[in-house]
Amino acid sequence: MSGVWVFKNGIMRLNEGATMDQQSGRKKVLVHLPTGQVVSSYSSLRQMLMELGWEIYYGDIELLQFHKASSIDLISLPKEFYKFNSVYMYDIVVKNPNVFLVRDG
Repeated sequence: MSGVWVFKNGIMRLNEGATMDQQSGRKKVLVHLPTGQVVSSYSSLRQMLMELGWEIYYGDIELLQFHKASSIDLISLPKEFYKFNSVYMYDIVVKNPNVFLVRDG
């Protein structure tokens, strides 16, 4: 079960399938700083990460994963791009400082 707990009119309920980004009404985007390009697909993200030395990791068929050979870092993403949210974006930013940025879309 996934979703966001919402407190409204004195009642706490689970809004299933919602993310914090959707609840706040603010859509976040991942920006590739060297080009200023907003990441809009996994194919463009894959190309950007591979240019930084990341390789596709085939350890889990449920996830799209990238591993950097010179480190122990692993980036795990949902298979479907529409599920790509700010949690995954910030993980990419932390593992690639000064290359990516998360901002309001």
